[in-house]
Amino acid sequence: MDLERIENAVREILSAVGEEPGREGLRETPRRVARMYEELFRGLKEDPAQHLKTAFTERYDELVVLRDIPFNSMCEHHLMPFEGHANVAYLPDGQVVGISKLARVVDDFSHRPQVQERLTSQIADLLMEKVQAKGVAVVMTATHTCMTCRGIRKAGSVMVTSAIRGLCRSDARTRGEVMSLLHGCSS
Repeated sequence: MDLERIENAVREILSAVGEEPGREGLRETPRRVARMYEELFRGLKEDPAQHLKTAFTERYDELVVLRDIPFNSMCEHHLMPFEGHANVAYLPDGQVVGISKLARVVDDFSHRPQVQERLTSQIADLLMEKVQAKGVAVVMTATHTCMTCRGIRKAGSVMVTSAIRGLCRSDARTRGEVMSLLHGCSS
């Protein structure tokens, strides 16, 4: 990540909005913003698949659900934060992964410029591919500051997205079970 270039861009933005980047309160702002972007966009340097390399052979054939995984991301349209909870379920086919790995996958994908719809699908698709699950369901709820702090300014609005794959989508009983387990999702 080119921190110096980000710092220069922030100085330019400050000047463009009519501020004086050299004044005391703003002198260190470009450096702070550059370091913040390095942290918020760290997922650009990560491969979420790395967390799913280790799986354990297990004769478990029921749903595995990890709910209420906190996440934050940056809307790629306005570069404003959105944050909420991810809820991930998968139906194993002979192997399971450590639950912390599910949270790490959410973390890596969310720390990039994103839209919630893509983020939800990326998590589901990766689990289907790398865990070779029979089915996957991902439900994400988030508040978007690009909608609550600007534009329409509707504080309290929550966006919900889902990505349902495999048997979690095609088998009515499995879909019903997974949705009932995810019903208590946070907002």
